[in-house]
Amino acid sequence: MESLPDELNFILGEVKSLNVEKRSIHQLLLAMADTAFQGRALGEAYKVLLEMFGDPDNTIFLGLAGSMSTAGMWRIVKWLVEERYVDVVVSTGAIISEDIFEAMGFKYYKTLPTVDDEKLLRHKYDRFYDTVANELEYRKMERLIEEFVETLPSEKPFSTAEFLHEFGKWLNEKGIDCIVSAAYRAGVPVFSPALVDSAYGMATLLAYRKGHRVVIDMVKDFNDIVEIGRQSRKLSSIYIGGGVPKDYVNLVTVAQTLIGEYEEGVHDYYKSLEYVVQFTTDAPQWGGLSGATLEEAVSWGKVSPVAKKKTVYVDATIALPLISHALFESGVRRAKPFDTSWFFKR
Repeated sequence: MESLPDELNFILGEVKSLNVEKRSIHQLLLAMADTAFQGRALGEAYKVLLEMFGDPDNTIFLGLAGSMSTAGMWRIVKWLVEERYVDVVVSTGAIISEDIFEAMGFKYYKTLPTVDDEKLLRHKYDRFYDTVANELEYRKMERLIEEFVETLPSEKPFSTAEFLHEFGKWLNEKGIDCIVSAAYRAGVPVFSPALVDSAYGMATLLAYRKGHRVVIDMVKDFNDIVEIGRQSRKLSSIYIGGGVPKDYVNLVTVAQTLIGEYEEGVHDYYKSLEYVVQFTTDAPQWGGLSGATLEEAVSWGKVSPVAKKKTVYVDATIALPLISHALFESGVRRAKPFDTSWFFKR
């Protein structure tokens, strides 16, 4: 594009209409970055991811919220972990339990969002918008978690990362291939700051009422994830949805500032996110974190003012398959995954 006068510096480039032609998903996403609206946002987010994965001094956090496993997305998450596109996972308890349901051989079934929920209740089927699961089979998944809990020493405190690492090992030995067992094999820590708000809560509750009391130490948990941040050269994140996982990762950056000030006397020190991509369906005007812009996060020191960043307002069940298949077919690899081998040896 020819150079423009300074007063037209708001023009970022040409919009290039898409032709229908034979090309890869990778090529399509790159071309979409020159279109408009959320198509452009998706293409630009893909470009940020390519830069993120190509930076060798980068620790990448994956924040997971929403009902991704019931929607058939958990194998994509598992692939991202196995292929070390990400170094740390922060997830809701639901995503890392409801994948186990299918890994055990049970099925989620398609239904209509207008189905009679009273009928579902009578037949013991639980609904996730347009998907259902058999309640009695779901309880078997909860019972599996309970069996694991009962193998742990009573009253011993665990961070969620330690708890889920041991669970991943236990599941791996049983041949149950899911997100946490893949993370165990890959040496990727998995944190779940709201772990009991899920099937894990039901399972640990039943074990607790039988006298088998496992302690989840959330202060240790936060200290552990902050320490990963302190051992990292650069911090980056990919957010699927928002909620608690997003803020837990964001607070890793804030903690670097506070520790620097209170313990080391270093002022105006920031280790903020250098690359950030978020896929969300939430809007910013309600003031919640799930819809909060990445620009807003700059004011907190969570995101660097010069970060490569992009928010895409899109259902993650659309974005994740496109992004992952583009990465796969183009052969894009991490330049150098963060070495987490020290984490579980402490």
